[in-house]
Amino acid sequence: MEKRRFGTLENGEEITLYTLKNKNGMEAAVTDLGAVLVTLKVPDKDGKKRNVVLGYDSFELYTKNPSYFGATIGRSGNRIDKAEFEINGNTYHLTPGPGNVNLHSAPNGYLTRKWNAEAEAGDDGESVMFFMTSPDGDQGYPGNIDIEVTYTLTDDNELLIQYYGLSDQDTIFNMTNHSYFNLNGDASGDILGHIVTIHSDAITKTDDRLIPTGELMDVTGTPFDFRNPKTIGQDIGQDDEALKFGNGYDHNFVVNGGEVQEDAELVAVCEGEKSGIVMEVYTDLPGMQMYTSNGMDFPHGTDGAHYGNHQAVCFETQYAPDAIHHPNFAQPVVRAGEERTSLTVYRFYTKEK
Repeated sequence: MEKRRFGTLENGEEITLYTLKNKNGMEAAVTDLGAVLVTLKVPDKDGKKRNVVLGYDSFELYTKNPSYFGATIGRSGNRIDKAEFEINGNTYHLTPGPGNVNLHSAPNGYLTRKWNAEAEAGDDGESVMFFMTSPDGDQGYPGNIDIEVTYTLTDDNELLIQYYGLSDQDTIFNMTNHSYFNLNGDASGDILGHIVTIHSDAITKTDDRLIPTGELMDVTGTPFDFRNPKTIGQDIGQDDEALKFGNGYDHNFVVNGGEVQEDAELVAVCEGEKSGIVMEVYTDLPGMQMYTSNGMDFPHGTDGAHYGNHQAVCFETQYAPDAIHHPNFAQPVVRAGEERTSLTVYRFYTKEK
């Protein structure tokens, strides 16, 4: 494992970049600024390493992270309608954004805070645990909550992301990772040719603000049917209301039967059609948001790359958006004194030449 200075915050605190490595040539660089995944290098079918996640060309941009590149999202990912919710008869107010919706617990997200860190090399591989305490009232949420996010890179070419939370009050705890993947390489153009499979029979139906209505929509006969492999671009341009709401794919796929599972299960497979790199996504959570970086036009990517429309795809494992307002969805509420954990795994391999 390599450890080096990544930059310095305005208050003088130094930020560290940790690079995890395995015996197969994979590398995952993570930082204690936001517990962010900065780069993820994977050998392609020819043995050439490709960085398969989007990032910024300067440390200063990571201190703001406007696009959520590689970000750890919390205390709650995705959308909460009316920027408020109720627990135990008490109403809590978040900061509203466009459409009177709170997105990713903005504006004071965990992605730009300095976390504590512990690095180690164990039997499972090299890992870094980032940890912090989010105080009662932070972002508008109740409860002092101890949070841990642990990245582990195994010799089986798996990047494990483990989440842990323990609160002294009932609160929402719905952590996710917002990495943008391009399996052909982060500066290689769009991902419309990526071949995707998602083990999901339904998405959560939404209104035009991407807020769930509480209904599930069967994917059969729709552009959202990825139960058999197809390219992301095959149906993204169809005349479909749900696609228009998101300007592309930006929807929660119901996985694991819509329930939390005891073990992380395979929920999606994505193949880079040029690189031969294949990524499998495993989670024990009930949902996964696929977001195809719709309308992206960002000129300050890693090493000066210009990221354009549909240049990456996110697979954000989660409780359903706005689940707190829909009792029929699995609930993201963690009770006082109850340990809450979840696991997401991104596993990589290459197809034969």
